[in-house]
Amino acid sequence: MEPEVYNQSNFAISKAAYLYYIKNESQTEIAKKMNISVTTVSRLIKKAREEKIVEFVIRDPYIECMHLEEELLNTFGLKDVIIAPNDFLNHVDDAKNTAESVKKLVALEGARYLQRIITKNDVLGITWGTTMYYLIHYLNPCQKVDAAFVTLHGSIAFCDSELDVRTLASRMAMAFGGRQYYLLTEALLSSKETADSIRNEKNTKAVFDMFDKVTISINGIGSMYPNLSSVLAGRDYLSEEELKNLQNQNVYGDIALRFINGQGEECGGELRDRTIAIELDKFKKINTKITIASGEHKAHTILSVLKGKLVDVLIIDYALGLEIMKLHRKENETETQGSL
Repeated sequence: MEPEVYNQSNFAISKAAYLYYIKNESQTEIAKKMNISVTTVSRLIKKAREEKIVEFVIRDPYIECMHLEEELLNTFGLKDVIIAPNDFLNHVDDAKNTAESVKKLVALEGARYLQRIITKNDVLGITWGTTMYYLIHYLNPCQKVDAAFVTLHGSIAFCDSELDVRTLASRMAMAFGGRQYYLLTEALLSSKETADSIRNEKNTKAVFDMFDKVTISINGIGSMYPNLSSVLAGRDYLSEEELKNLQNQNVYGDIALRFINGQGEECGGELRDRTIAIELDKFKKINTKITIASGEHKAHTILSVLKGKLVDVLIIDYALGLEIMKLHRKENETETQGSL
């Protein structure tokens, strides 16, 4: 007997696919309606895909986000990459609103990612900033996880109280229903001696001890190259002399209040000793370091933290991802030409 005898009815295949994909009926409902078994329904739906009766299309720019994700993963050996498509915001004309909207879009992706991976056994390290503020805003309060939440640095005197790291740690712990631990001190102190004294205080020592237990960190990033766009580059935080010293050391940006150069190495000199924050070497040992950033202007800084192995999970917008890869390819071309 010819094999065609055993072929399924094309109409049956089409109907099963229509009921499943268009009418959103369950396979059990379809089986009853068509008087066949659930197993047969499953086979019909599979056949509809194989025969291209049903085709799935991920439209641009979303498929391009998938391609860029794979490229970043393979190039830099990251654990995960999340790309937010800028296309969602094409209707926004105002540049400032667009930048803020992109930041919110990336923060939303960060919130959803964090809620997918965090467990009750985790200790989550948190930094300050607008991106973190938006991320917490997007957390689903119904997803409770009794994890521990700890600040990775002290407070910044000039920042809005809503953006302060203590406020953010408290809000995040409340959203998850977890426990909070925070430093009761300013981040940047007047001298190394004062900073050393604060580090020896009971509360500070207890939080610093927790840095060794941090399993996940989540942070934004400040850019200081090619332009000084980081909030920490302003006079409210650094003096002109301190900023000049950082620029002389090829500063590219800041992460968890630690300043880094183009290779992702720490710079700052005595400024480093006056800062109450997790040490960069200890930060690097955290198992899952999540960096969330938006805006093409941060591409140089993101590339530097990638070089320094200061990030494991990168959550960014599509335009920033393209610029990172463009810079990386340009650097490789320059190195190749220089070796000839």
